[in-house]
Amino acid sequence: MLRNARGAMLMGVAALFLDPSAAQAQSRTQAGTLTCRMGPSVGALVGSRQRLRCTFTTGGKVENYAGAITRFGFDVGITAGGMMRWRVLARTRALGRGALAGNYVGASGDISLGVGVGANALVGGSRRSVMLQPVSVVGQAGVNLALGVAGLTLRFTGSSTSGS
Repeated sequence: MLRNARGAMLMGVAALFLDPSAAQAQSRTQAGTLTCRMGPSVGALVGSRQRLRCTFTTGGKVENYAGAITRFGFDVGITAGGMMRWRVLARTRALGRGALAGNYVGASGDISLGVGVGANALVGGSRRSVMLQPVSVVGQAGVNLALGVAGLTLRFTGSSTSGS
C-alpha cells in the first residue's frame, strides 16, 4: 500500500513540473530565483500551514520575503522543514522592488520518508503576473504525504545587494 501511495505521489509531483499553461509561460521571461527556508509542518489530513523565510535573487539584487504556504487536500505527516527553490517567471525581467509580495495559488505535492521531495507550481503576485516554477526541494525531513492545492502568501521585508 505504501508503495502504491509513493508511486501515485511521485507521479503527482512529476505532473507539477509540467506546466499546463505552456503558452502563457512562453510570453514570460525568467526574472530571478526565489529560495525559501520552510519551517516545520504538521499535516492535519485535509491541510497544513508552513512558515517561510525567502530571498529573491535577480542580478546583483537580493530581496527578502516572509510568508506562509497553506495546503488543502490530502496531507498527513510531520516535516522538520527544508528548502524550496523556484524560478520566477514574469512578463519583464525588471521587476519593481517588492514585486513578489502577494498571494499565489497552484498545485502542490510532497512525499517524505526521512528525506523527501516536493513541488509547488504557483501563479500570483501583482495582478497574477508572476509564475513560480519549482526547481528543487532540498533537505525536507520527516514523514509526510501531501497532494492538493497550495496557497502561498509573501510579504516584502526589505532588500540589499548580493554579497552584503
